[in-house]
Amino acid sequence: MHGEISFERPYWYCRGCGHGECPDDIAYGINGLDHRLTRAVKLEAVYFAQNQMSFGKAEEVMKRVYKINVNRETIREIAEDAGRRVFENDSAEAEKLFTDIQNIEADEKTSGVVYVMPDGASVNTRTKDEKGSSWRENKTAIAFSSRNMIKRKDGGNIITRKEIAPLIGTSEEFKKHALRAAVAAGYGKYAETVVVADGATWIRSMCDEIFPDAVQILDLFHLKENIYKFSKHIAKDSAEVVRWAETIIDKIENHYAVDEALALIPDIENLPENVPNLRVYIGNNRTRVDYPTYRDLGYFVGSGAIESTHKTILQQRLKRAGMRWNVEGAQALLTLRAKDESKKWHLVELAVA
Repeated sequence: MHGEISFERPYWYCRGCGHGECPDDIAYGINGLDHRLTRAVKLEAVYFAQNQMSFGKAEEVMKRVYKINVNRETIREIAEDAGRRVFENDSAEAEKLFTDIQNIEADEKTSGVVYVMPDGASVNTRTKDEKGSSWRENKTAIAFSSRNMIKRKDGGNIITRKEIAPLIGTSEEFKKHALRAAVAAGYGKYAETVVVADGATWIRSMCDEIFPDAVQILDLFHLKENIYKFSKHIAKDSAEVVRWAETIIDKIENHYAVDEALALIPDIENLPENVPNLRVYIGNNRTRVDYPTYRDLGYFVGSGAIESTHKTILQQRLKRAGMRWNVEGAQALLTLRAKDESKKWHLVELAVA
């Protein structure tokens, strides 16, 4: 761990059969080392591979801190292998929990809330889909309990511990990983479950299936964002945009007057791609926008925690200029970063041979 050590040792070689052997290597436990690196060095390489902004930076840090030359390609191979092993373990656990989902509920539940926040964000890959796009959606869920929160003086909250589950894949597979994250945070043991999300159809369907008793809340930020997008499309000037949008927001956020809000929204066909059909969006989520009640109960109404997680595990490492990934490599790095942020690095250590 503190640099290279040079020493001489005998090497026995048979010219007849070609067998070679170093008895001292066996005694020191360094025979047959993968990449000619000890496990301790590989663990550091894996950590810096996900912690630094690139594999090249990880190589520089290894050289500066430990005086060890481990090239970036070797660091990548070691990290991707470790991430793949951890992801396989997560997948096996997720499959087991999903198969046994009926037995997750505890007989006696603890008072408190388990929050689940699922969302998607894109990552650039080397594989193009049928439309020619190389961007793939990384679906991520975070889960945490009300006991893992500290109230700040300004009224906000600090989340002290959360379980993160990322997956570049289908919603059918992701729901199992979302369930695994929720169970790790206490789902089934706490009296209440709250899901905060952006209202996407696949998220609503997933939550109806695996969290049937949960309170589902439409993220207030996304609601406001979509209202303003629609307002900009129908209003003539900036003052009118704000006035119309704030009227709709006030009726929903402060009064839960969904029908009154819908009555003010014109039914427009053939909207531009970047403008949501606000009537449909609010109508589909009418049972998820009772913000006065949610606030009275002390629930989160915003999904800032999952947005922050996207920046931490995805954008800071996998979405830098010029980066493109094979799907397996991206999944491996995301898994490693998720374990680090979830304070479960010991699971990575178990995966490094």
